[in-house]
Amino acid sequence: MASNKPNKLAFLSMPAPASYVAGLGRGASGFTTRSDIGPAREGPSAEVIAEAQAKRGEEIEIDPDQFQDPDNEVGLFAGTTYEQDDEEADKIYDTVDEAMDSRRRARREAQEQAELAKHRAERPKIQQQFADLKRGLSAVTDEEWENIPEVGNLTRKKRRREERTYVVPDSVLVGDRGKTEFENALDPRQQQGGGFETPAESGGLTNFVEIGQARDKILSLKLDQLSSGTATSLSSTNDPSSLLSGTSTSVDPKGYLTSLDSVIIKSSAEIGDIKRARMLFDSLVKSNPKHAPGWIAAACLEEHAGRMVAARKIIKMGCEHCPKSEDVWIEAARLHNTEDAKIVLANAVQHVGQSVKIWLTAAALEESLPAKKRVLRKALEHIPNSVRLWKETVNLESSAADARILLARAVEVIPLSVELWLALARLESPEKAKQVLNRAHKAVPTSHEIWIAAGRLLEQEAESPTLPSGEPKSTEQKAKELELLDKTIEGAVRDLRRQQVLLTREQWLKEAEKCEMEGSPRTCEAIVKATVAMDVEEEDRFDTWVGDAEAAEARGRVGVARAVLGYALRVFPGRRALWRKAAELEKAHGTRESLDAILERAVLHCPQAEVLWLMSAKEKWLAGDVPAAREVLERAFVANPESEQIWLAAVKLEAENGEFGVARELLIRARTVADTERIWMKSAVFERQQGQTTTALSTLQTALQKFPRFAKLYMIQGQIHQHDLHDIPAARASFAAGIKVCAKEPVLWVLASRLEEADGRSIRARALLEKARLVNPANEVLWAEAVAVEERAAVAASSAPVSSSAGAGAGAGTPAPISSATSAQAKAMLSRALQECPSSGLLWALALWSEPRASRKTKSVDALRKTKDSPLVVCTVARVLWADRMVERARDWFGRATATDPDLGDVWAWWLKFERQHGNEEQREIVRTKCVAAEPHHSPVWQSIAKDVRNVGKSTKEILEMVADALK
Repeated sequence: MASNKPNKLAFLSMPAPASYVAGLGRGASGFTTRSDIGPAREGPSAEVIAEAQAKRGEEIEIDPDQFQDPDNEVGLFAGTTYEQDDEEADKIYDTVDEAMDSRRRARREAQEQAELAKHRAERPKIQQQFADLKRGLSAVTDEEWENIPEVGNLTRKKRRREERTYVVPDSVLVGDRGKTEFENALDPRQQQGGGFETPAESGGLTNFVEIGQARDKILSLKLDQLSSGTATSLSSTNDPSSLLSGTSTSVDPKGYLTSLDSVIIKSSAEIGDIKRARMLFDSLVKSNPKHAPGWIAAACLEEHAGRMVAARKIIKMGCEHCPKSEDVWIEAARLHNTEDAKIVLANAVQHVGQSVKIWLTAAALEESLPAKKRVLRKALEHIPNSVRLWKETVNLESSAADARILLARAVEVIPLSVELWLALARLESPEKAKQVLNRAHKAVPTSHEIWIAAGRLLEQEAESPTLPSGEPKSTEQKAKELELLDKTIEGAVRDLRRQQVLLTREQWLKEAEKCEMEGSPRTCEAIVKATVAMDVEEEDRFDTWVGDAEAAEARGRVGVARAVLGYALRVFPGRRALWRKAAELEKAHGTRESLDAILERAVLHCPQAEVLWLMSAKEKWLAGDVPAAREVLERAFVANPESEQIWLAAVKLEAENGEFGVARELLIRARTVADTERIWMKSAVFERQQGQTTTALSTLQTALQKFPRFAKLYMIQGQIHQHDLHDIPAARASFAAGIKVCAKEPVLWVLASRLEEADGRSIRARALLEKARLVNPANEVLWAEAVAVEERAAVAASSAPVSSSAGAGAGAGTPAPISSATSAQAKAMLSRALQECPSSGLLWALALWSEPRASRKTKSVDALRKTKDSPLVVCTVARVLWADRMVERARDWFGRATATDPDLGDVWAWWLKFERQHGNEEQREIVRTKCVAAEPHHSPVWQSIAKDVRNVGKSTKEILEMVADALK
């Protein structure tokens, strides 16, 4: 009966499944052979296949999409034309699709945001997980940071390997067993012959221990001898025979060890580089033996390697192959000692006797002055036309007469050397110097330096107080000599033009600067007069000359700047700007007499220039000459009877000197003659300062009738009622009246708001500021006041003073953020303010302090970029650096802030406060001096202190100290 069991080997006759690879389970990989893919021949083309199918009667299958353009439509409208109505229909369908999508977009985006928030809540980022820990790091002190231990490498790079055991061979075991055995029986040879024979002749054993002890003892003796200074000098000679001779000399052990520090130990890499370079240079000099730089480089290489003998040998071969090269001879002299170098240079002169460098090198090798002179004079015999040799020879002469003789011979040999002519003229007397310069001009008519030297000689004679005969020189004679100097320089310019020597205007100005630097200011002025107008268009003269003066002043050439402005003032005597610039130049670099002279000339040429009159009167007042200042102002009254500034300057002069009655009379006359709103305001302020409150109010009342739209009158009236009379309703009425007619004045709104805030009506203060911002949109002052109101309310709500920053202490005055609802309102208000005034420096300065300390620096970069380096922001950045204890950088930033706008008094006060904490007295005095020179007038704290009635008459320096004390 047949068995029903399945055949286990039936799979052998089955076809292999697809992608089957034999042996894949055992790690084998499939491969393809030529028999699998067929011969490497190109198959039949499509035309051949189609022809064969046609012969067999088969139908040719054609792909319907074969010739279809993918850009064209298919189907029912495949053959139609795409017209304008089709385009409109497509647009309508697109619009409908967008509308349907927008209806679902908000819900879809909300759902996505909710899913994202849920995902973030379930699986937060690592950054979010450690955010609270990062914020906590801001409270870590410097000591805690330093006490944090360093993190070590806790990874186990070398893991413990699995211990393995091996079977020990029997030979090892047998050998180890034999090491521990003892032989008890005698050797048969010992028993027969009576013992072994000792091979050594002495019959004793060598004791290596005693030899080592003896060696140590000898070394210790040698070291002791070295320390006592009686050992053999090992560092004084390189001869091995001297080491063996045992010559005893004194050796300093400390000096010997110090000399070892200077020994250059070359590494194997350097030695290899030297060997390669030696091969290259050897090939170079052999292939081109006439190439002098190759010999020099090869010798320098050997010198660097410490082989001086080889270096000298190579450079000697170089001298033999390149005897006409002065560089090879000079290098050979350098590589030898002094005596040998003299011999080398003596041989060099035989081959290149016309080389100036070789003669100068030979003279430098001589130690005595006569020997140097002898070598240089020998050189002049060979090279008589060398200017450098003549100069060196003259410089060695200590006698002016001998130097004069040499220079006289030099100009005969080299008549075209301007330098030698000028040197000879400097050694001669004035009369003979003129003759020398005349001869020099005939020899070199194209040299402008000779003309300038002649001008300097004339200036020297003009500055002399006596004539050549010894008589005193009069002022007229001196003026004639200076006039001759001007004519000489003018003639020089004309003569050089005839000689086709066309120096540019800039080149002449450089020569003028050189004359000023060498102590000839009058020659400098003459050059400027003769050449400053060259090649300048008539319409560009003013701007060009002003630019020249400013550039010369910036380079420190005050004489050139003064001369340029002087020439410009002669051409444009009625330009006020030129006179003012000349006065400022004299004030900065001149004397008080020169400044007075400039101002006297200025008011004569420009009598209607009020600023020049005021500058003249102020300088005389500062000099302590009050009568002269009064005289200047009286003359100014005659020239400008209705000038408001002159009247006020006269009033200030009298008030500062205690003449209050005279000042009051001047104000009364000024109100009659000039009758300006500012004069009326100053009258009211003067009466208030004198304690005449009633008179001040009546003056203000009259002034308001004449000038109802002058906002400062309302401000002063309201402040008198608020601070002096403590009449809040009257002050409120004054501010309200001012706001009605001067709604565009932000300071008036601020004063009204502060009045309400001081009266305990913060809501009314906020309302006023809100209304002010509606009337004056995008006004930084109003927004800053609104933020300040919220901050003050936060302080009042917290019932605690504002703490200073922990980093800067009391000096930095950095307010700490207050954690209250009102503080949040202040931040929200500041955010709104920055949105409306994105480039306000005042608001960005407030925003920097509202930021946490860690992010202030990043915020500072944004503030500087958006405000274009506002001085308020720069000052705030300096305070941030101050808070971070970066003292030097903070000082630099304070300097930048004051340089950007020196009129801000608060910036100067912050700088002084900083120097009080971190600077010395010298640095503080520098700040005070710069502030007094700048005379600031603006900034909130500065104005509040400077305009206080109690501070009337105080100087800028005193106000600066008070503002620095008031800043917090």
